[in-house]
Amino acid sequence: MRPDEALGAFDTSSRGLSSREADVRRGRDGPNELPRPRRKGLGRRFMAQFTDLFAIVLIAASALTFLAYTLQDPHDAGNLQLAFAILGVVILNAVIGFVQEYSAERTAQTLQAMVPHTCRVLRDGERLELPSGALVPGDIVVLEAGDAVPADCRVVEAHALAVNNAPLTGESSAVGRVSEPTGAATALDSRNCVFMGTTVVSGSGRAVVYATGAATEFGRIFRLTDAAPLQKTPLQREVAVMARRVSGLAVAIGAGMFVLRLETGQPLVSAFVFALGIMVAMVPEGLPATLSVSLAIGVRRMARRRALVKRLLAVEALGSTTVICTDKTGTLTQAEMTVTRIWGDGTWHEVSGVGYAPVGEVAGRDAVRELLRAALLCTDARLVPPSGADGWRVLGDTTEGALLVAAAKAGLDTSVEKEAAPRIGEFPFDPVRKLMSTVHRMPGGDVVCVKGAPQELLVRCAHVRSDGAELPLTDELRRAVADANDSMARRGLRVLGIAVRPVTTAPADAAQAESGLTFLGLVGMLDPPRPEVSEAVSACRRAGIRIVMLTGDHPLTAEAIARRVGIVTGPSPTVVTGAGLDAMDPPALDALLAAPGQVLLCRVSPEHKMRVVAALQARGEVVAVTGDGANDAPALKHADIGVSMGASGTDVAREASGMVLLDDSFASITAAVELGRSVYRNIRKFLTYLFSHNIAELAPIIAAAFVGFPLVPLTAVQILAIDLGSDVLPALALGAEPPEPDTMDRPPRSRRERLFSAELVRRFLFLGTVMSVGVCTVFFWQVHSAGIPYDDFTADDPAYRKAITLTQAAIVVGQFFNALAVRTDRQSVFTVGLFSNPRLLAAGCFGIGLMAAISYTPWLQEVFHTAPLAPADWAVVVGFGVLLLAAEEARKWWVRRAPAPVDKEKEVAG
Repeated sequence: MRPDEALGAFDTSSRGLSSREADVRRGRDGPNELPRPRRKGLGRRFMAQFTDLFAIVLIAASALTFLAYTLQDPHDAGNLQLAFAILGVVILNAVIGFVQEYSAERTAQTLQAMVPHTCRVLRDGERLELPSGALVPGDIVVLEAGDAVPADCRVVEAHALAVNNAPLTGESSAVGRVSEPTGAATALDSRNCVFMGTTVVSGSGRAVVYATGAATEFGRIFRLTDAAPLQKTPLQREVAVMARRVSGLAVAIGAGMFVLRLETGQPLVSAFVFALGIMVAMVPEGLPATLSVSLAIGVRRMARRRALVKRLLAVEALGSTTVICTDKTGTLTQAEMTVTRIWGDGTWHEVSGVGYAPVGEVAGRDAVRELLRAALLCTDARLVPPSGADGWRVLGDTTEGALLVAAAKAGLDTSVEKEAAPRIGEFPFDPVRKLMSTVHRMPGGDVVCVKGAPQELLVRCAHVRSDGAELPLTDELRRAVADANDSMARRGLRVLGIAVRPVTTAPADAAQAESGLTFLGLVGMLDPPRPEVSEAVSACRRAGIRIVMLTGDHPLTAEAIARRVGIVTGPSPTVVTGAGLDAMDPPALDALLAAPGQVLLCRVSPEHKMRVVAALQARGEVVAVTGDGANDAPALKHADIGVSMGASGTDVAREASGMVLLDDSFASITAAVELGRSVYRNIRKFLTYLFSHNIAELAPIIAAAFVGFPLVPLTAVQILAIDLGSDVLPALALGAEPPEPDTMDRPPRSRRERLFSAELVRRFLFLGTVMSVGVCTVFFWQVHSAGIPYDDFTADDPAYRKAITLTQAAIVVGQFFNALAVRTDRQSVFTVGLFSNPRLLAAGCFGIGLMAAISYTPWLQEVFHTAPLAPADWAVVVGFGVLLLAAEEARKWWVRRAPAPVDKEKEVAG
């Protein structure tokens, strides 16, 4: 449509809507806001903490214990006490998990939104500044350089208007906007439309709003993102499998012991309570809390490295990553166009410095001063100095900003030059001509300055400036210019040609102004890579992580950046565009991603990114996706771990991701991967620690059943005291172990490797068996030394109370030495330093101190039915602890003697 037809289609005019009509439309169409993402209420999210399988088993155990209490006559207050104790454990775990998740999420919600809050609108013919949420279809918005577009609009008036669509398309170059009708197939491809969340980089204009809120392109991507299911992390899947196995085994063994006790003539309730003790002994009650807090420690460590984790389990997911799919603009690059090379006067001139700060040098700058003077005169952008925390920035087109910075590096002052040569006419950039011209009054006469596409400029040039002289532009010189242009294009540079022409009278039109020009030279620029990216990419390579670039930019530009940062190192990579992906069926896409060479995916849409991520996941890869634009959001949410940019990222991208980089640094991802790997290894350490003592708790109970001892060697309340009072803090200290030096020199762990692996089971069985020998020995030694027949023992017998106290003390002291033993897999703990983790030593001492309090404090003796221990008793249990450490050191020595087993899959990944 023509502009007047577009206004008529929305029943509006160039004066805008009336306030009354705007109110009617807002009531009909709703506010110009993206819908809030679907979130569970706080109550539902807290209750979700109780759906963990360990929690379900413990809740069932609590309910059954309460049932046993009600069935007994007289009632046993100990069972009621136990029921509430188990339920308290479940609630404590739920509170810890909920608080950790909620605090991380609340921190993420404090990030500033990208969508603009105010805009300029015509209402009743007057120009007003209104909240962007007040916009309705039919409103006329006023757009100027630096504005964020508040809704999807059809341009009805444009004056050299250009916008940056990077948040939607990923393409960093500014694109011109016009008001005339276009023949584009979609609004997104149309040159007369602007979209919510994009920015005006130059010029000015007016546009009629045609879509608001969820109906915008931003809204479409939001709906696509919201519909994408949240993927479970590898750790979630592993813990779920482990919980099923452990819980199933606990129930099975408990049921077996229940039947066995009934067969030996025990009363029903007594046999049931005994079986319940077996179940409680096998379930690691402290594991959920330990896991949550251990992940929270990883979150805090990442926060210190400027990475904000929104979901705790995302920490470990990063450590499992095998593929990183990364955007280009704003992620690998700085989103700041920078002039790097100039071809003028027949020679090359290198330009140092990156970004918008005018710091650097232009080699041989005297030879190109005239070229850069013409370039800066032919610009509308403005270079804004630093203010507060903000650095140098450009108000207007980023390409023009790069020209201003290059001119400053050559010693030219923009304000002085423009004042000395005031503009008296201009012919704005046109996408058909691909040129922009300005006319300036100078002391020696008026001059036309032209910049634009080299091919279009050359055909309008008759001369070339060389060595200060003006020479005819011969075919040979034209070929030299074309070769220079091709050389820069192959390096991924965006190239502009600069030309001038003296005039005696003001040109009547662009055709007259842009004829008979004198060619001055070429300027090559690019969006420079972030300085830390190359080292981060190298670290990912050493760690066996594959990097795939997904960008909306041009293939040549993408390849140039990929080579600069080290993503592409060998021969030409396989470059596939969005159109090429559309033509591929699933087997063809799978073959592309399985190929050993490097792949660059360019000109891709949000749907393409999601499809690639899903295809990689179908191949068994653990996929991390990085991005900052709304076009990245669906893939960010669909990935195993989405990583968005905090400073430059959009609201939609930040909402969809599991982690936000507050400094927008790709290098922070590498640091996060290292911490994530460390978290996984630490989780395995405290799993070994926790499950080995579960065996030590179980062994004396089973032994007592088989020898016909009528009472339990360890009560359920004692088990809870060990699991929560003595074991949680050392487990947390193990979870806080720092990354080992070679963490990033290893390939990602095999997809076949399980958290609850055979290796981990063998190790905790070994440690648990050694500890069980000591525990069973001290219990039956004390029972035997009492000289009382088994059937004559009662729960209040002093010998029995001392025996169960010794059992608990043997486990607690054994766990102190066990914590030291599990710190390393193969190395001796004396090599890494017995005292190098002071938190672990302090936590172990706290557990022993708690055990001493349970043994000697009268009111705790009543709760736990314990008795005071003699110094000789402590010496015996310490001796068994030293034996445990010695046995594990001997096992490690034996393992070190044998060559490490080779995992073929890891070897290939490496």
